[in-house]
Amino acid sequence: MVEDAYITISKPAIGEYKEKGSKFIAFAFPFCDENEVEVRMADLKTIHPKARHYCYAYKLGMDNNRFRTNDDGEPSGTAGKPIYGQILSHGLTNIIIIVIRYFGGTKLGASGLIHAYKESARQSLDSAIKIEKFLTKTYTLRFQYDHMGQILNALKELNIDIQDKNFEVDCMVVIEMRLSVADSMMLRFKSKVLNKSMDEIQSNTEIPFCKIIDI
Repeated sequence: MVEDAYITISKPAIGEYKEKGSKFIAFAFPFCDENEVEVRMADLKTIHPKARHYCYAYKLGMDNNRFRTNDDGEPSGTAGKPIYGQILSHGLTNIIIIVIRYFGGTKLGASGLIHAYKESARQSLDSAIKIEKFLTKTYTLRFQYDHMGQILNALKELNIDIQDKNFEVDCMVVIEMRLSVADSMMLRFKSKVLNKSMDEIQSNTEIPFCKIIDI
């Protein structure tokens, strides 16, 4: 079975840690695209313009290959890496944690920094609401009006999620299914629409009056 379930956070969360006058504020965000880094960073720099450092780590996807850490001027390995370690220890993905630091005048040393960034990140995740999400597969269905009832009834019976629809010219419906069941669910959909048994349906079976586009 395809592994398609993962844990992330449902909404932003904040954690804070203070040490020798320095204040570390961690902001955890749900995260789906590397391009969001600059947007999140710009927002925090506008809200906290006097912070000394803006360090972060993020993780995307389920293969452990899409991640990044950034120390933003702190000694190498003392900020981004401990932040990322908390993402891993909480078993999360599709998340970014940005920790801003207000310098209090006293240097903390490498071990002190590692602890501060780790603790602030941990507190943000401890306060976050975790949710399970699934990888999905999306299809566009295109068909004529006289087959609309047939198509929509089959989707309803199979409890397939409709993400978008447009009936202005020809009919267009965008559907989404959990990745692990998408192939089998599409076979069932074809079986219902064509009024054929599952034994008569294959992955390459076409519906003459409905074009199925794999997005």
